[in-house]
Amino acid sequence: MSSELRNASKTLLKLSKKRIICTLNHRRCHSSFPTAVETAEKLVQPRSKATFNDPFSIVSHEMSNLAKNIASLIGSGHPTLNRVSSYYFEAEGKNVRPLIVLLLSKALSKIPIEERNRIPIDKSDVSDQPQYKGTPQATSIAGNSVDDSISPLQILHGINPRVILDPLSKPMDKLPQFDSVNGILPKQRRLAEIVEMIHTASLLHDDVIDLSDSRRGRPTGNIAFTNKMAVLAGDFLLGRASVAIARLRNPEVIELLSTTIANLVEGEFMQLKNTVLSNNESTISNDGETKTIPSATGKVPIQDDGFSVDVDHQTNVDAAFEYYLHKTYLKTASLMSKSSRAAAVLSGSQDVVIENCYEFGRNLGLCFQIVDDMLDYTSSDLAIGKPSQADLKLGLATAPILFAWKEKPELGELIGRKFKNPGDIEVARSAVDEFQGVEKTRLMAEGYCLKALENLRVLPESDARSALELLTNSVLTRTK
Repeated sequence: MSSELRNASKTLLKLSKKRIICTLNHRRCHSSFPTAVETAEKLVQPRSKATFNDPFSIVSHEMSNLAKNIASLIGSGHPTLNRVSSYYFEAEGKNVRPLIVLLLSKALSKIPIEERNRIPIDKSDVSDQPQYKGTPQATSIAGNSVDDSISPLQILHGINPRVILDPLSKPMDKLPQFDSVNGILPKQRRLAEIVEMIHTASLLHDDVIDLSDSRRGRPTGNIAFTNKMAVLAGDFLLGRASVAIARLRNPEVIELLSTTIANLVEGEFMQLKNTVLSNNESTISNDGETKTIPSATGKVPIQDDGFSVDVDHQTNVDAAFEYYLHKTYLKTASLMSKSSRAAAVLSGSQDVVIENCYEFGRNLGLCFQIVDDMLDYTSSDLAIGKPSQADLKLGLATAPILFAWKEKPELGELIGRKFKNPGDIEVARSAVDEFQGVEKTRLMAEGYCLKALENLRVLPESDARSALELLTNSVLTRTK
C-alpha cells in the first residue's frame, strides 16, 4: 500500500506537469486533470472494504452533522434573527473549509502520539482512549470542554437569569467523545464549525457590499431580508463564532482565528480600492459614487486620479499582481490557511508539520479563489449559482484582465477607472480572449495546486491524506 501511494503521488505530479507544458505550448493535450485524478484515485484505493469515492466519505459523519451542530451554536431568542442567520446554511454549499479542517485533522491523527507533543493533548478530548494511555498529560490551559462556559453562567445569562435565550450561555449538547478509529478531536470538530460560521458571515456581508441578488441558486440574504438584516445577521454569526473560539481555550488558536476575521475586512477594503493604481486616499469610490473625505483642517484635499504614469508598464503590472494576490490571501486564503494551522496546533504536532499545514491552506486558498475568478469569465449564472461576469461589472481587476493588461498597456486606463465608461467592459472582455487571460490564470492556479500537494507530503500516508490530495486537484476542475 505504501509503494502504491507513492506511485500515485508521482503519477499526479507527472500528469500535472505534462498538462502545464502542453498548455504553454498551446497544443491539445490528451492527459487532462480529471484523468490524473481518476488514475490516482484507482491507485490509492485501499484494499479494505472501507473505500472512498470522494473526500466527503472519509468524514461523512462529521459533515452530515455540521449544519445541526452550527444550529445549536447560533440560535437566539429572536425568531427573525434565527431565520436570517441560518438562511445560508439551509442551501447546499461547497463546505470546503470545514471539510479541509476535518480531513486534515484525521490525517494529523496518523502521526505517532510521541511526535505530537508540542502542546499537551487535552485529557477532556481523548479521555481514556488506548492510544493515549501512558502518555504525559500535563495540565493545560486548553484543558476544559468546548461546551463549558468560561465566565459564570449567571453573568452570561444577562439581565434576567430565569430566561435563557442564548444557547452559548447555557450548557449545550455535548460533542461526541473522541473516537479512537476516527481520530478527530472534539476541539477540531468545533474548529470546523467555527470556520464555516465565519465564512458564512462574510458571505452575508459581501452580498450586501457587492449588491448581489443570487447565491447558491436562490435570492441572497440582502434580497430576501433587506440589507440591514443581512448585515446584522453576519455580525451576529461573528459574535457567536467568537464565543466558540474562546471556548477552545488555546491562545494560539484564538489568535489565529481572530485575525482571520480582521483579514476578511482588510481584504474587502483592498477590493473596494481595487488595484494598487488607485493610490488616491483623499476620496472614496464605491458603487459608482465618489466621496471626498473631509480633512481635519477643513481644507479640500488635492484630487489625484491615482494612475501612476511615471512608472514603467511592467512595474505597474507587477505591483498590480502583488496587490491582487495579497487581497486574495486576505479574502479567501487566510481563513483556509489559519484554520489548517489551528487544526495542526490542536493536534500537538511539531513546528514543521504546523508550518506545512499553514502553507497547504494558503496555497489551496489562493488556487481556490484564482479558479473562482477564472470561472467568472467562463461559467454561466446557472452553473455557478450566482451572476457570472460580475467582476468586471463591479470594476474588479482579477487575474484574467491583469494578464491581458500585461500585453495591452492601454487597458490600464480602463482598470484605473474601474471599467465605468460605456464600452469598457466589452473592450476588457475582448482583450481577455485575445491574450489568453483565462488560460494563463489556469496555469497560475495549477502552480499553487502543485505547491499545496507538496505541502501535504509532510503528513503520513493515509486515506485522509489521499482524500486531501483528491480535493486539492478537484479545485482545479470544479465548474462552480
